[in-house]
Amino acid sequence: LKRKNTKRVPSFRKLLRTSKIKLDNKLKNKQYKQQSAAKKYRKEQKKLRQAVRDAICRKPFPLEEYKKKTVGKFSDKQEKDEEEDALPLDMMDEDDLKLMQDLAQKASFITRDLSSNEPVHIKKKKNESVIDRYEKMPRRMQTEPEKELIHLLPIKDKGGIIPQTMEKPDANEEPLPVLTPEEMAAQRKRKLQERKTHIAALAAAILSDPENHIKKLKELRSMLMEQDPYVAVIVRKLVMVSLMEIFKDIVPSYKIRPLTEAEKATKVKKETQKLREFEEGLVSQYKFYLENLEQTIKDWKQRKLKKSNVISLKAYKGLAEIAVKCLCELLVALPHFNFHNNIIVLIVPLMNDTSKKISELCFEAVKQLFKQDKLGIASLGVVKVISGLVKGRNYNVRPEVLKVFLHLRIKEVELKKDSEDIAPKKKFMTYKEKRKNLSRMQRKWKKAEEKLERELLEAEASESKEKKLKLHTETLNIVFLTYFRILKKTQNSPLLPAVLEGLAKFAHLINVEFFDDLLIVLHSLIASGGITYRETLHCILSAFHILSGQGDVLNIDPMKFYTHLYKTLFSLHAGGTNDDIGIVLQCLDVMLTKRRKQVSQQRALAFVKRLSTLGLHVLPNSSIGILATNRVLMHTFPKMDLLLDNESQGSGVYLPELEEPEHCNAQNTALWELHLLQRHYHPIVQKFAAHLIVGAPAEGSGALPPDLSRRPATELFETYSMKGMTFNPPVASVTPRRKDTFSQRDSFLNEELNELLQKHNSETAMHKPLDFAKHLKESSLL
Repeated sequence: LKRKNTKRVPSFRKLLRTSKIKLDNKLKNKQYKQQSAAKKYRKEQKKLRQAVRDAICRKPFPLEEYKKKTVGKFSDKQEKDEEEDALPLDMMDEDDLKLMQDLAQKASFITRDLSSNEPVHIKKKKNESVIDRYEKMPRRMQTEPEKELIHLLPIKDKGGIIPQTMEKPDANEEPLPVLTPEEMAAQRKRKLQERKTHIAALAAAILSDPENHIKKLKELRSMLMEQDPYVAVIVRKLVMVSLMEIFKDIVPSYKIRPLTEAEKATKVKKETQKLREFEEGLVSQYKFYLENLEQTIKDWKQRKLKKSNVISLKAYKGLAEIAVKCLCELLVALPHFNFHNNIIVLIVPLMNDTSKKISELCFEAVKQLFKQDKLGIASLGVVKVISGLVKGRNYNVRPEVLKVFLHLRIKEVELKKDSEDIAPKKKFMTYKEKRKNLSRMQRKWKKAEEKLERELLEAEASESKEKKLKLHTETLNIVFLTYFRILKKTQNSPLLPAVLEGLAKFAHLINVEFFDDLLIVLHSLIASGGITYRETLHCILSAFHILSGQGDVLNIDPMKFYTHLYKTLFSLHAGGTNDDIGIVLQCLDVMLTKRRKQVSQQRALAFVKRLSTLGLHVLPNSSIGILATNRVLMHTFPKMDLLLDNESQGSGVYLPELEEPEHCNAQNTALWELHLLQRHYHPIVQKFAAHLIVGAPAEGSGALPPDLSRRPATELFETYSMKGMTFNPPVASVTPRRKDTFSQRDSFLNEELNELLQKHNSETAMHKPLDFAKHLKESSLL
């Protein structure tokens, strides 16, 4: 009987898996055999070469080859002739015979057997002298005459003294033709035009078809090493800028990652392989380009010259500036591409450079990057490098390095808007397009598909929002860590104004746990008196930003900050401190307008009166900002019209010199300053003064135009600033010359003073007598 086969048939999947393993094993065995065979072949070839070398060393070479002696009649005859030619011994002298015998006993070239294969001096090597060995060395004939050298002054380096020489010019040589300056300029112009044409041709070819002409990037980049001293500087600058513009144009909108070994071994389509080669070449050329820019900056910083000495040190500064400009452009234009962090590491230390032009280029680039960065990844990288730079330099950096933090998009972030901008925009079909192109069933499927796509887009937007918040939190932590380190360790450093300004901007985002300590530090800085007035304003602004945010829940009375601002307002004037009015307006907005429920009427009246007095002796833009602030305060606090009446309210006399706003009896004074400001030489100041005199109405004949009433005080202050403002004053009010502006204003003020004095002197009999001179003294005009 035939035995039944009980072996189970393997499944199809097992067969596939087994066959794959077998194929892999066969491939590995084949590779191993090939490697073994190649290794064996290399060993055999090595042994063979060694054997050949040994044989060559051992084989002696005879000096001459002699033919064998011929046997026969001819040889016998030759021997007889030789015997006849030889001299008989009896015919030689005894001295000659003795000399021949002595020579025969010595081994010499004459007496030895020439047919022997033994080397000549094999037995004399040990006893051979140095002179004999030197004599046996082969001589070389001197074909060229030695050139005469001129010894120059040596150069001292870290390694020691380096001698310098140069060849003495030969008098017989024909000198090169000397070109005139016109010929040299024409030759330089021709060479420069050739280089420009070549650069333009390469750039046009790359931009027209980047994938097929990626190798021309290398040819263009090689022109960064131009060696012609007449055009080297300009050509290198042109190539730097051209490559920068090319990379900005052909770089994809994603980051290129290196391929893994498995991806390289996988067979792909021709199009995919072509794209891979393009991406690999693009990344490598971009990397080499960045390295060239970095090396140019390093050579300039270290004052190094290349061996060729094609470019002078003075020209290297211009090259370095162009290199920094290219890096700044790439920092802003390609924040998503490879090596962006490397560019950040190069740019941030240059913000602290001694060259003003280079540092300003880097400042502007970082500011632009902060303003356009929506997610915050690039901003986080820059903030990390700045924090490390400040700490590494022991806080010995320029204040502008920290002022860059003020341009971070964190305080005024609109998450909804940014998430919509970041989310991929998908265009869906309209109802008419569906009705026209799709059937009923297709429309039904399309509707369900679009619903699912909308849900996916919403999920992506929420994820990007969470990611953005996380990045912003980490960025702020690093910023505050830097600020607190400076406040703790170096309170007298020039970085303090930048720190206080940054705290004023981001104070509402600080953790509540640090509020008490931070307020104590800010008040101690103000009380110490060791900081400037602008820095004290930043301290006040920071304190009220803290209290206006999460600090509302804290039971803290900031009266000391109100008192300090009130008593120091008259430190401002039309000179250098006029720019500080912008910070004062921000402080007033946070202290009075936004905290109106915590501000008493007496305090508000005192600030309005003092601000009106301050508006008399500052520049027009500051007066406009102050009057706009008074208008807001009149609308915010309803009983401000007390200052528009000349009769006293309650007991007491106004004390303008008192430093406490709560106890100066501001309700017993009037805004006499508005009458003077109503005749101001600036038309906008006149409008605001006339508007406030009638009670700052929102409608009617005394209302302001919309372009003035709807704008905040800080914006009006910046708009009407004297810096770059073109203002044509009325002809009847002021002369067109700038230098007569202040003298004209003073003449108008004196006229108004005389009119008011005459008017009030005539009315003293009918009305209650007023001490007008006292009020003028309050306005600090006399």
